[in-house]
Amino acid sequence: MTNAAFHEGNIYDLDAPDESFDVVHAHQVLQHLADPVAALRELRRVVRPGGVVAVREADYGAMTWYPAVEELDEWHEAYCRLARGNHGEPDAGRRLPGWASAAGFAEVEVSSSTWVYASPEERRFLAEQWAERVLHSAFAGQTLERGLTDQRTLTHLAEGWHRWASADDGVFLMPSVEILARD
Repeated sequence: MTNAAFHEGNIYDLDAPDESFDVVHAHQVLQHLADPVAALRELRRVVRPGGVVAVREADYGAMTWYPAVEELDEWHEAYCRLARGNHGEPDAGRRLPGWASAAGFAEVEVSSSTWVYASPEERRFLAEQWAERVLHSAFAGQTLERGLTDQRTLTHLAEGWHRWASADDGVFLMPSVEILARD
């Protein structure tokens, strides 16, 4: 592909002149930021007139799963407490249109999509990812540091993910809100 370029940078201070890009995309980023509106303003700054800022954010409060697994409830609560303790917003999806308006976008097209994990392979994939994160990631380290959990609880949460994945009728729904924002 010769007509596309990909750049990484500090979302609050991108190393690009004003109006540099036709499309600017952020996927599952704003939920981790203390000031998502400032980040959207910066994305707006670097998109050309007629260009688009495309953003997709999950909404943890709208996630749901079956069958009910107590450890997943505990994981969800710990994740949301940690995210908010880090000045993030795990329910970013539902806030995305308002943040875009606050950032000054004249036009905000809103849509949604949902990732569904229901097949044995999908359940195993999701459970392995989260069990690993629960035990060996910044999530694990920070929840231990802040006294939100202990190692025994983390192990219990990881086991719960695997127990959920082993249910023949298990389903996990992960909704996201998406915007295409323009001036």
